[in-house]
Amino acid sequence: MDRMLQKKVLPRLDESLLTHLPPFSRLERRQIRTILDQATSRRYDQGVAIFDEGAQADRFYMLLDGYVRVVRITPTGEQVTSLHIPAGQLLGIAKAIGRDSYPATALTATESIVLSWPTRLWETFVREYDGFATETYKTLGHRVGEMNTRIVELATQQVEQRVANALLRLINQTGRKVEGGIEIDFPITRQDLSELTATTLHTVSRLLSGWEKRGLVESKRKRIKVTNPHALVVLSQG
Repeated sequence: MDRMLQKKVLPRLDESLLTHLPPFSRLERRQIRTILDQATSRRYDQGVAIFDEGAQADRFYMLLDGYVRVVRITPTGEQVTSLHIPAGQLLGIAKAIGRDSYPATALTATESIVLSWPTRLWETFVREYDGFATETYKTLGHRVGEMNTRIVELATQQVEQRVANALLRLINQTGRKVEGGIEIDFPITRQDLSELTATTLHTVSRLLSGWEKRGLVESKRKRIKVTNPHALVVLSQG
């Protein structure tokens, strides 16, 4: 299906949708109304690219609802998941890192609602809206920190530690309490987890199967539930 057919334009949104989000939390409602009136709002189906790596960064985005996977393509054509972004965060902010093109692809991990603005408005937002710049760069700092942590893990940790750490990060960022544990709040496959930890599908499958037998996790139908977080913490520390 053509991607444009999978983007559904939403009706006029209320200012309350942005009042609690860090980039806009210091603003008056009239300022938020001005921001929303300049935005395009769309609903994306699961598995749709909001923007593609290398494309001209002509818009920047705010994820209102859902989850997004940030994906890079290696020179050999392999797909690598570098980050998961939860609702309430900006994405596609190439301008903030001095780029004219998107450094990665943003794929919806669930059905998602997204706001977007033309990149030409970036400087205006930074200049006129208190807290927009500081909160945006704080978000960038968190993401850079997470990426650095993963680089250290890849260089120094065994596969079991890396997978345990990845699951702990995901339940910390997106987990929801359910009966018997904490579930990652979006569909995630064993292939996704292997990309996130730079290991093979076979290895991730073997580890998860072993952890299931020990009562640490439950994995079925693209859902992973951590049933013993403390045990995973112990594994993550080697």
